[in-house]
Formats: sequence, C-alpha cells, structure tokens
Amino acid sequence: MITRTQARPTKPAVKVSTQSQSRMLSRLGKSQAVKTDLIVAFWEFAHAVSSSAEISRLNTIKIGFEPAFVLFARSALRLSAADTESIFNLSMSTLERRLRQKQNLDPVASERLDRIAVIASLADEVFEDQTKAADWLSMPNMALGNEPPIRLCETEIGATQVRRVLHAIEWGNVV
Repeated sequence: MITRTQARPTKPAVKVSTQSQSRMLSRLGKSQAVKTDLIVAFWEFAHAVSSSAEISRLNTIKIGFEPAFVLFARSALRLSAADTESIFNLSMSTLERRLRQKQNLDPVASERLDRIAVIASLADEVFEDQTKAADWLSMPNMALGNEPPIRLCETEIGATQVRRVLHAIEWGNVV
C-alpha cells in the first residue's frame, strides 16, 4: 500500500503585505483613498496569482486564501453583495466571520478567487488598462450569451469561455 506523507503548507503562497492589508481593512469604507488601495491590492494580487506556479496555486487553494482578497476583488470589480456571494460561493456573513476570526477561505471559495484573479490578470494584459479590464469583466457580453464575464467565472467551463473571448480580442479574431 502506498501512503502519502506530504506536509501541507500552513500559509498561502500569495500575499499582499500584512501591514498594508491591515491598514486597508481598518480604514475600510472610510474614504476614496481606501477604495483605491483595495483596487491596487486586487490587481497586485491578481498578477501575483497568475504568475505563480500551478503547484503553488494548488497548495494555496487547499489551505485557503485570506478572506481580505475577496474584499479586494469586490472593490476592484465593483461587485454587489449578491454577486460576491454567488461568484465566490460565500455568504457575506461568512466572509465577515472569517475576517474577524482570521480564518482562511475554504477551498471552493479559494479556487473561485484564484480563477477570477487569473482571468482579471489576462483581461488587464489584453486591454492594457485595469479600469477597462474591470469594466469588460462586469458588462454583459454578446459572445458570452449576454452574461457578464465575471459571472461565468463561477465555473471552470465558464472561465474557459471567457479566456477564449479574451484571446480572440487580443489576437484580433472573430469571436
């Protein structure tokens, strides 16, 4: 019988500095500067995730991302509470509890966050502008059945369709 004795990592591989994260969360909702900080933190996070090795991403998904990254995504992508709950499979009350208790996200929410980060990073590369990328992700798209691309990122099949459209835009192909 083959057994597996691989140690699990205890900390996520992708991080925004704890000091920066704490400062932003303590000021959450208090000013436009904080919203800007959250948006910048999301794009830094998205690019860090998309440039990470897959094994590192898998390990981070298993142990869970820090819940603050969901707030960063919510701010950068201008998601409503209902959209946030649906896209991340995570109620707002659970998100708030995990933030208070400093608990990582579960693997399902972490995988969805990873998927959205990679798609957002690709959109930023294609549009060469984070605001345009966020707008494109949030607006209904005819090539995607009039669904906003971000909503399709709930599943890997939907994310594959979003990638297909982004690559078509990037390469100048018909969608």
